Amino acid sequence: MNGARREPFLAWPGGEHLKFAAGRILLVSLWFALIFGGADWLTAQRVLRVRIHMDWELGLPLLPEFTLAYMSIYAVFLAVPFVLRTRLELESLAREQATAIALAGVGFLLLPADLAYAPPANLGGWEPLFRFADWLNLDHNLVPSLHVALSVICLEHFAPHATTTGAWLLRGWGVLIAVSTLLTHQHHFLDVVMGYALALGVVWQGRRTELHLPCVI
Repeated sequence: MNGARREPFLAWPGGEHLKFAAGRILLVSLWFALIFGGADWLTAQRVLRVRIHMDWELGLPLLPEFTLAYMSIYAVFLAVPFVLRTRLELESLAREQATAIALAGVGFLLLPADLAYAPPANLGGWEPLFRFADWLNLDHNLVPSLHVALSVICLEHFAPHATTTGAWLLRGWGVLIAVSTLLTHQHHFLDVVMGYALALGVVWQGRRTELHLPCVI
């Protein structure tokens, strides 16, 4: 019988850790606002647009109830200091997210695009939340989907802290968020694929780099 005890997946990390996490989250958020907002503004000044959608995507239904899954990315972000309870983990996550944001910014400028879906209608009781999510998403930043990339990066960092089943449930949550971007007509299929690829590539490179870091005593 193995006497080693697994730490709880979620736990109170202490005030100092929360302050440190808040500082890193603020820095990444400011970087995100600069790159995401700046790229959207620059694209709005340009005439060029690149077609990124396939015809079959225009037949995807708009399911406004999936806005809940779409907005669950913020629950992922809020959980960060309660799952990642060392500064090293927080630094690693912040570095990978900042890298993903920078690379996505290049993609937004190289592939200036507009959504091809018809304007949403008949949103029912979901309209306030849907309109808020749509406002946050801005207009032109599509390939790659940072909504997918940033959520998957977080969830991949959470996975080692969970059981095997829990890790797969976390990755399922990432898939649900990705699907929600399609069913709320916030992104196209190419955006989702490239967002996933960006996330997995950044996480893989981060882990590879950490394996080669010198041991500091």
